[in-house]
Amino acid sequence: MQVRFPRTARARRRTVQAVMAAAVLALAPATWTHTAAAGKLRTTADVPARDVAVVFGAGLWNGRPTPYLAHRLDTAAELYRTGKVKVLLVTGDNSRTAYDEPSAMRAYLTARGVPDEKVVSDHAGFDTWDSCVRARKVFGVDRAVLVTQDFHVKRAVALCERAGVASYGVGVAEPHDTTWYYGTTRELLASGKAALDAAARPDPHFLGPRETGVAEALASPRATP
Repeated sequence: MQVRFPRTARARRRTVQAVMAAAVLALAPATWTHTAAAGKLRTTADVPARDVAVVFGAGLWNGRPTPYLAHRLDTAAELYRTGKVKVLLVTGDNSRTAYDEPSAMRAYLTARGVPDEKVVSDHAGFDTWDSCVRARKVFGVDRAVLVTQDFHVKRAVALCERAGVASYGVGVAEPHDTTWYYGTTRELLASGKAALDAAARPDPHFLGPRETGVAEALASPRATP
C-alpha cells in the first residue's frame, strides 16, 4: 500500500500537530501516575512506619514465587523484621484452584521467619486496582506501605491513594534485563487502564464481605522472627 504524505505546508503542519497531540494523550496517564506518586517513594530504611505493608503478586513458577515476586517478599520481610510494619497483606490471583499466589506468598514469608499470624491473604487481588480497593473496603486498611518493583510502584501508589489508602511505596530495584524492560514498557500501557480506574472508581471483580484478618493480626502479640 502506498503511503501518501501531505503535499502542502499547512497539511504537513496539521499532521505534525495531530501526531504531537496523540503522543501527549498517550503519555498523559503515565504522567498522572508519576505526579500522584511524587514524594511518596521511599526505601526500606527511610519509609515511615505503618501498621500494614501491602505486597502485590507477581506470578508463580511451578507453584512458587517468581524471582520478581520473591524479591518483593524479601523486601516485605525486611520491613517486618526492622519494625517498619506490623502486618503483611499479601494480595494476588487465586481465580483457580491450581493457581494460588497468596498462599505461595505466605509460605515463602513464613519460611523466612515471618510469623504466620502476621501474614494476611487477599485471594482476589486480580490487578492493582482490585488489590487497592479491597485493602481499603474489605480489610479496612487506610494507611500502608506498598511493596512492588520500581517500575510498578508509582502506579500502585497512585491507585491506592485514589482508593482511599494513604500510601508510601517501596520500589524493589532489579537489573535492567529483558524482564525489567518488558515490565517498564508494559507500565506505559497499564497506566491507561489505571487512569480509567481512577476516574471511574469501579468495584473490584470480587468485593465480598468485610474481613477481620488485618485487625486480628494487629491485635495479636508481635513475635520475634
